[in-house]
Amino acid sequence: MGMGESSGPSGYKEYVAGLLAGVATVIVGHPFDTVKVKLQKHNTGVHGIKYRNGLHCSARILATEGVRGLYTGATSSFVGLAFESSLVFGIYSQAKQALQGGTQSNGPQPQAIIPSAAFGGAIISFILCPSELVKCRMQVQGTDSLVPKSSRYSSPLDCAFKTIKKDGVTGIFRGGSATFLRETIGNAVFFSVYEYVRYYMHLQLNTGSSNHRNLIDMGVGIMSGGVGGVACWSVVLPLDVAKTIIQTAPDKSSSTNPLQVLNSIYRRAGLKGCYSGLGPTIVRAFPANAAAIVTWELAMKLLGIKND
Repeated sequence: MGMGESSGPSGYKEYVAGLLAGVATVIVGHPFDTVKVKLQKHNTGVHGIKYRNGLHCSARILATEGVRGLYTGATSSFVGLAFESSLVFGIYSQAKQALQGGTQSNGPQPQAIIPSAAFGGAIISFILCPSELVKCRMQVQGTDSLVPKSSRYSSPLDCAFKTIKKDGVTGIFRGGSATFLRETIGNAVFFSVYEYVRYYMHLQLNTGSSNHRNLIDMGVGIMSGGVGGVACWSVVLPLDVAKTIIQTAPDKSSSTNPLQVLNSIYRRAGLKGCYSGLGPTIVRAFPANAAAIVTWELAMKLLGIKND
């Protein structure tokens, strides 16, 4: 299959498929994310209520804010993640095709997968950094927060404008290096694991009859996406913890170097502190990424893009 056929008319289709994958991710994953950010903030802080675990935190949110509370900050997430997934899946898919060239190889090619995924991650980190800064600051001020009502942000836009007014345009890119590292490394891990799990599962299952093809594809999608997501977050969670701390730090003078921040968390709270929010993150990573991959593969199929 030549490069021309794949990147010609279907050029935009990969981005559409990625967009749909992003929407699926938010619907399934956002409630877990709200819980994760609250745990990271409240359980590393000095004062305030400590949550026993993710379930305790979820129960508190549902009791005080209802289901809407679980989707706090989801509007910016919907736009952000739809856009982000569209880019990361689209760039990944096209870059991988370009790097693989016309070669028909058996099995995934890491020399094409890793740079494509890291490149996609690098590009989106520039969009993700400001959008997540706003999201983290909004999430931190909800239930059981110590932020006084009067100084809270009324909306994501309000938060963005106040940040720019107070800290300049660079202020909205606070945590940029942490986000860049998290996205390049994270996407490289995610797509590598996804491609390998997918390849080996299809090898095992392809022997059977093809009348359950769609079910098998969905099962493989759930497993490869889920395992990829769990692998990705197991690797980059410390960078995410550092990013949350950097982006929600009250004063501008505190460090924005993720390695410095992790070092001080490690000294204060050990490895456990660096993996703060591991439970909700891993619990979220499986269903959210499974949903993304199943949606991505289905969309690719419906749009008629060969995905092998």
